[in-house]
Amino acid sequence: MRPRTWVLVLAAVFAALQLANVTGRASPDTKNYLSYALSLSGGSERGVAAATIDQVCAEEAAKARRAQRVDVVRFHRADPADRVGAECREREWRAVEPRLAAGRTGGHTVPYMPERFMRIFEARPGYPAFLVPFVMALGVTWGLWAASVVIACAGGVLAFLVLRTMSVPVPLALTGQALYYVLPCGTTAMRPMTEGLLLALTLAAVWGCALVLRARRERAGLALVAGSLLALFAVKHSQALFLGLCLAAAGALIAVRRHRRGRPPGRDVLSLGAVGLAGAVLTMVLARLLDYPSESDSLQDLLTGHFARPDREHPWPEFWRLQGNFWVEWLRRQAWEPLFVAALGAGAWGALRRGGAAGGFLVAAAFTGILTQAGHPDINIWGERLIVLAWLLPVVGVPLLLEPVARGRVALPARRRGTWTGPARSAEHHSPDITR
Repeated sequence: MRPRTWVLVLAAVFAALQLANVTGRASPDTKNYLSYALSLSGGSERGVAAATIDQVCAEEAAKARRAQRVDVVRFHRADPADRVGAECREREWRAVEPRLAAGRTGGHTVPYMPERFMRIFEARPGYPAFLVPFVMALGVTWGLWAASVVIACAGGVLAFLVLRTMSVPVPLALTGQALYYVLPCGTTAMRPMTEGLLLALTLAAVWGCALVLRARRERAGLALVAGSLLALFAVKHSQALFLGLCLAAAGALIAVRRHRRGRPPGRDVLSLGAVGLAGAVLTMVLARLLDYPSESDSLQDLLTGHFARPDREHPWPEFWRLQGNFWVEWLRRQAWEPLFVAALGAGAWGALRRGGAAGGFLVAAAFTGILTQAGHPDINIWGERLIVLAWLLPVVGVPLLLEPVARGRVALPARRRGTWTGPARSAEHHSPDITR
């Protein structure tokens, strides 16, 4: 089969597996994005609130039913779904009804929480806008599921495209796509939240870097990087800021390294760094002009439990203390289960050893996951979703690391016949390290 057929087969298999969990993926923030999407669809405030609460409580009831079926003590009792759903609707309406009655209907999100907290989601229209056609065509439950499938499958396809642009053989590029689906990238992308789009758009920016540096398609690559940063601003402007800064830093570091080795920095590297810096500056300017929540608001949200307590008078010293405590605990847990750290190490080794300058930009893009986690050092966030962008490093870097092994195996039979003259060469395999 052609490579594109294998790409579609992998995506189709992944999508089929997701039918096992059409519901049960929602998080507490999902209701904010869903209500935003339903509002953009033209629903009334009360109608949006009712549809959102019904979906949230249906998810909670489904989780309760599944949990009881495998509870070794309670599995024979009556189905708790109706009771859990009724309790959930009562609880949600108790929080929302007074705010609706008080006229707090100015934004697109249902007022579940204090207004300062809801402003954070009002500044993220990209993901709700993406949900609108799916929800309108398929309804809330299947619309959320289908949108998540499309986002997750697109991320895997982008991983394949990045690797092929970096001259990785088709089987290893397909391995990168499969890694995207089976590692936490795929799991997180299937959750109805912004992280799936963040992963896909960040991979699109990495693909743009690879097009500039490896395929010599400078205009297309730079346009893709710029477009990805612009789209990231609509989805979550902090990610656009982090990615822009990291790309600019990568461009500067690569240019300095080349200069020290007596080589010109290269217009391609400088152009990518300039686009990243321009994206970061534009993000900060637009965020100020649009009066988006600032870093101070985010800090108070973190330290006050979503503004449930009075603002902290001296938040920064508390934040840095929490930051230190968080990373000590994080490292302790990683030492206990070191898969993530080992995967990061292997991915970084492959990216920097085999990826050239494009590998450096890949490391920079994956580092945005570390920055995102550092900006919100909450050890209790489920699934480590904030740091999930760092998993892009093993998704692309591990196939790069395995590339010499794969090429050696292809050449080995000819060598045994006494006719081996080295790895097969082609126009797409132009990495200097491959000629060994």
